[in-house]
Amino acid sequence: MNKDDQFLWAPSPEQVAATNMAAFMKQAGFADYDALWQWSADKPEEFWPLVWDFCGAVGERGETVLRHGDRMPGAEWFPDARLNYAENLLKQPDASDAMVFWGEGKVKRRLSRATLYTEVSRFQQALKAAGVVKGDRVAGYLPNMPETIVAMLATASLGAIWSSASPDFGVQGVLDRFGQIAPKVLVCVDGYWYNGKAVDCLEKNAEAVAQLPSVEKTVVVGYLSDAPEIANIRNGVRYADFVGAYGAAEVSFEHLPFSHPLFIMFSSGTTGVPKCIVHCHGGALLQHLKEQQLHSDVKPGDRVFYFTTCGWMMWNWLVSALASRGTLLLYDGSPFVKGADGKAGSILFDYADAEGMTHFGTSAKFIDAIAKAELQPRLSHKLSTVRAIFSTGSPLVPEGFDYVYREIKADVLLASISGGTDIISCFVLGNPVLPVYRGEIQCRGLGMAVDVYNDEGKPVRCEKGELVCIRPFPAMPVGFWNDDDGSKYRAAYFENFDNLWCHGDFAEITAHGGMIIYGRSDATLNPGGVRIGTAEIYRQVEKLPEVVESLVIGQDWPPGTIGDVRVVLFVKLREGMTLDDDLVKKVKQQIRDNTTPRHVPAKVLQVADIPRTKSGKIVELAVRNVVHGRAVKNLEALANPEALDYFRNRGELQS
Repeated sequence: MNKDDQFLWAPSPEQVAATNMAAFMKQAGFADYDALWQWSADKPEEFWPLVWDFCGAVGERGETVLRHGDRMPGAEWFPDARLNYAENLLKQPDASDAMVFWGEGKVKRRLSRATLYTEVSRFQQALKAAGVVKGDRVAGYLPNMPETIVAMLATASLGAIWSSASPDFGVQGVLDRFGQIAPKVLVCVDGYWYNGKAVDCLEKNAEAVAQLPSVEKTVVVGYLSDAPEIANIRNGVRYADFVGAYGAAEVSFEHLPFSHPLFIMFSSGTTGVPKCIVHCHGGALLQHLKEQQLHSDVKPGDRVFYFTTCGWMMWNWLVSALASRGTLLLYDGSPFVKGADGKAGSILFDYADAEGMTHFGTSAKFIDAIAKAELQPRLSHKLSTVRAIFSTGSPLVPEGFDYVYREIKADVLLASISGGTDIISCFVLGNPVLPVYRGEIQCRGLGMAVDVYNDEGKPVRCEKGELVCIRPFPAMPVGFWNDDDGSKYRAAYFENFDNLWCHGDFAEITAHGGMIIYGRSDATLNPGGVRIGTAEIYRQVEKLPEVVESLVIGQDWPPGTIGDVRVVLFVKLREGMTLDDDLVKKVKQQIRDNTTPRHVPAKVLQVADIPRTKSGKIVELAVRNVVHGRAVKNLEALANPEALDYFRNRGELQS
């Protein structure tokens, strides 16, 4: 048997029987997942009402499920429904934990559901007093902390629209985002902790607000200080003073149409000003309930963690676990802070043990980094409560699967998941009733008519092509902000194939019915007219102990022409190492032996760092632009824009 055909984990019959997915399958009348998925994709008018009822969504569903179901875009979901996302997250305000917060190893807090409800009530009253009404925008320039969730839920309760960015964004990055949506209230923080150091944000806040004329109130959360200095911040008020006049009261929930805007989210913006993607109350709620209760098996009392900032859609996804009566385990700061064992990265496993974490969410890059560092959490930590490990942000390579089961935990659901900000959710993800195969995402999501098409627009199996969705789904964006005629929205997803969502991922449906993602289609290499996914090369190169990480592009060749490309690989090596001829040969041989001769790079070059977005994704397109002498339009989207200098004007690329 080919090693990649082996399953690494399978649930026991007892584990399967105890899952929400098994209960849902029984209620829907199906004995296996493939049949259930096919029904959910073919009969959305039957599937989505069952999700609403099974998952306990609060609201009036109405009779009509789907109008104009043959249009994409243009479908209308639950047109008669009335609901509120915040009401679903704040139900049953009792003494159980709503959230736990760790700010690295320096700050620890805990909020009950009753306390969260009270704090949302106070913030809602303050927003009303500030003149915020349905349709207004409230923006958060904040860490992943309890006040952020309070402000978001209060905003949503009123039918106002929430948008957020993490405080590591520079001023221009904030203006590129919030400047497009004209928020009435900005909620920001005095600073945050990162890798043990305090980072002050007050000056950035003042600069940003000065250039956001729509902001009538700037609420400053004290994180580094109980009484942050706000004298230089226009319309500034401390968070404690903003809510100070208001006591506990019943939260009033505006009952809204299913498609009423809830979040404005932003594309990464590495190729221009970020797109403003609008998601709605009903779509986000139903999709997250389905993914968390069915695909992730989140149950009341489970303790759900995802390492994320407020600038990444996984924050929105994480927060929704409150609607399934899960407890949120929030973490802000560096994931590589040393834990109790003195090893970098182990603090997150300390958190898992200390708080009884059931669902551990992270990125493929984190898993790769701790594997390179040879962490062995299975020996240093108990992890007895962890039932599922999630990975997203980039494809998890097969060796990452091996590492998780060998060095973290053997009996665990490893759910590699993939979707994006575009849909605030997943197209393909985990499943607690199916086995985990090495290097594969387990399944296509329920209700998501996902397929892979070749260049002729035909579905293919065990063959690479474009990831598409052939029918509408509730979590499709309502549209883009400031795109009245819908032209930007259509151009983003619907131009490659008529009336189909084309996501921009280069993918393959496997013989097991799972999925492999090979990278973004717009970063796919095309030497000699053969399409190669960048993840295929990364997998081989990053097996080498000398290589910390890598980035690959297609360089137009010869220079100045547009036609054929050659593959160019950049490598970041372990500290103190230099790329010599022997190592170049070793890299090329590793790729040749494990892929094809077309995958072998024409050039291998060393760089000191790899540029990435704020959410940790490497930016192949930005590097490709630099190599070709083109401008990178939005440096503010990058966490380390200075790294682009290592790729600029490289003489080695002229021969």
